[in-house]
This record gives sequence, structure tokens and C-alpha cells, in this order.
Amino acid sequence: MGDLKQRNLITAQERLRDQVAHALRAALVAGELRPGSVYSAPGLAADFGISATPVREAMLDLAREGLVEPVRNKGFRVTEVSERDLDQYTELRALIEVPTVGNVTRTATAEQLEALRPIAEEIVTQAREHNLIGYLDADRRFHLGLLALAGNDRLVETVGELRKRSRLYGLTRLDERGQLISSAEEHLELLDLMVAGDHVAAEACMARHLGHVRSLWAQARDEPVEPRTKRTLGTAVIGRQAR
Repeated sequence: MGDLKQRNLITAQERLRDQVAHALRAALVAGELRPGSVYSAPGLAADFGISATPVREAMLDLAREGLVEPVRNKGFRVTEVSERDLDQYTELRALIEVPTVGNVTRTATAEQLEALRPIAEEIVTQAREHNLIGYLDADRRFHLGLLALAGNDRLVETVGELRKRSRLYGLTRLDERGQLISSAEEHLELLDLMVAGDHVAAEACMARHLGHVRSLWAQARDEPVEPRTKRTLGTAVIGRQAR
């Protein structure tokens, strides 16, 4: 009986850590946790109304993803990505994804491609519902699912890592202006071209899409979001900068 209680306690703690990590990711995406700023686990925990332990564990999870980095005796700093880095990541993605889309267009069956349509539609739905976390998750599944049709696991892993490193910040303003919807709809356009077997147009569409994503990132980071004062689990939140 004691073992069962212990397992239930561990499960509850892991669930709380996951909730905090999700809320912090939402804050990063919304631009409410700013690149270069340092946030303390106790400060975040106080705003959440919970102990510092699950917050610290959640931040360590984010550190393993490269989203933050530990700062001794202070907390965690949100990692910064330079314009040069972004340009290089985008170039690498284009070198991989554009020709791969052309190859997959020639080799994949219509059934394989159509299996990705629900995800492409989900991207648009999430954009229209202003769900930024859902938008990015569906976008990741679509792009990596498309690349998986090439049958090269290392290729999928490489692009997955590039996506983590070139993650988007500050999407709230872009969402408010409706620009995310137009970017989301490009996935359906791409899929239609691939199903039609037009590999040249599909490659051009992917190249254009990646260029748009890079442009959106630049706009997002140039427009900081005003911080909120309340923190809640499971929604976009902000952190208190460490003093």
C-alpha cells in the first residue's frame, strides 16, 4: 500500500512538472519570457503558488531542450539566437527540406501524402484558434512527417534539432495581425502541389514557406510583448526576472 501511495505521489509530481514546463513554453512562444533575461525558480514558483521544486525540474527540462541555460545562484537565462544563427539555420533547413520535398513528391503515394492532410488542416485550425503551442506542435509534426516519407531517420533528426535551435519567440503580435493563418495555409498549398505530382512547384512552395517563417521570426523578436502580472498553469505565463 505504501508503495502505491509513493508511486501516486511521484506521478502527481511529474504531472505538475509537465504542467509548469508547458506553461513556460507557452510564455517563451508568446514572447513573455524574453531572450537574455534571467528568471529564478523561487520567483516563478511564488507566482504559480507552488513549491520551487517542480518549477526547477521543469526549467531543467527546458534546459535540456536548449530553451534556457542555468545561471549559478540566480536561476535560468532564456537562450538567445542571433540573426546570423537564424539565417544559417534557415539556410540549412532549405538545403535539406526543399530537395527532399521534390524527391518525396516523386516517390510517395497519394495515400501517404493525404495522410498528412489532417495535420496540415490542424495547423490552420490552431492558428485560427490562437493556440500558439498547438500551432507549433502541429507544424513540427507536419514537417517531420513529410520528411519521414524520404525514409532517412537521420535527416528527420537533423531538421528536428534545427527547428529547436531556431524556435519562434513573440508570436502573439503576429497572431493578432492574422499573419500566422496565411503561413499555416501554405502547408495545404504545399500538400496539394505534392499530391498533384508537381515537384518543381512543390520545391518552390517549400522554399517560399521557409523564407516566410524566417521573416515572421524577425518581426516577432522586434516586437516585445507587454508582460502580464499573473501566472497560471496550462496557459501562457511570464516569469519574474531574477534580481
